[in-house]
Amino acid sequence: MANYNKVLLMGNLTRDIELKQTAGNQSVAEIGLAVNRRFKDRDGNDREETTFVDCEAWGRTAEVMAQYLAKGRPVFVEGRLKLDSWQDQSGNKRSKLRVVVENFQFVDSKGSGGSGGGGGGRAPQREPIHTGGNSGGNGGDDDIPF
Repeated sequence: MANYNKVLLMGNLTRDIELKQTAGNQSVAEIGLAVNRRFKDRDGNDREETTFVDCEAWGRTAEVMAQYLAKGRPVFVEGRLKLDSWQDQSGNKRSKLRVVVENFQFVDSKGSGGSGGGGGGRAPQREPIHTGGNSGGNGGDDDIPF
């Protein structure tokens, strides 16, 4: 059976990106993303709902995101869903669905620090960041399109 796992999201960062190093010296970033959905309810009233998504990025992707993005900035991410499972201290099985970021694009790279547009109202600028996905490649600054 064929399988396909692709996620495309555009939203605002809910916090500054947390960049960490694994024991094997691999960079990993924890990212919080808020994606807004605007719609009209049955009575014609404008409504908005926000979905909060936990994401992670690896290698050069994590490093570039941590360097150039901060809380409140809009970003367009492309990745895949991953289910993390573990046992808590009480022995209960726990799980969490997250997005592993494989590529991203700056949406409003000319905006002032921290504030940006809504999470779904504008199309992303077409300046893709190719950082080698989660392979942890040794690409230099030539990988950055600016």
